[in-house]
Amino acid sequence: MSRALRRTTAVAATVSLPALLAALVSPARAIPRLDLTPYPKPTAAQTRWVIQLPGVLPPTADPRLSPHPSDWRVQLIPGRQVEADCNQQAFRGRFRASKLKGSGVSVYTVSDVGPMVTTLMACPPGQAKRKVFVPMGSKPFVVPYDASRPIVVFTPKDLQLRWRLWKAEKVQQPAQAL
Repeated sequence: MSRALRRTTAVAATVSLPALLAALVSPARAIPRLDLTPYPKPTAAQTRWVIQLPGVLPPTADPRLSPHPSDWRVQLIPGRQVEADCNQQAFRGRFRASKLKGSGVSVYTVSDVGPMVTTLMACPPGQAKRKVFVPMGSKPFVVPYDASRPIVVFTPKDLQLRWRLWKAEKVQQPAQAL
């Protein structure tokens, strides 16, 4: 898989024997290709990350959570994989959303990435270093859940991108007027 393009999908499938037999008899259907033509190509210093959200997710076991995608959000988490000791690492950067002219399609760009900073504690003797993912320290950046369009994020080459899904509770709590 090209480093310049990553595709992340979540798939859950349960296949019964009749469904499997029907699939073998019916003509094969191609998986739709991801259309990235409206999106710009990354510069030499950037990586373009693509997240294609699944249209249907398995139902949640928690009855308090909303099953409606309009209540969900996707958090975008840029970061670096570093070798670390017992100290805490952090770095800052800026997220910017912009719309492509004529299409209304949003793209997200990470810029103004600062240097990695660390605490300077004395680590216990003999403690081995470990690989850790250090997320960019800024406000959480969330976007609406929209399975009809991919989420396209441009980052500097040295960053990785992770994401996670946020689901809202069904119950709305009343606020108290004071």
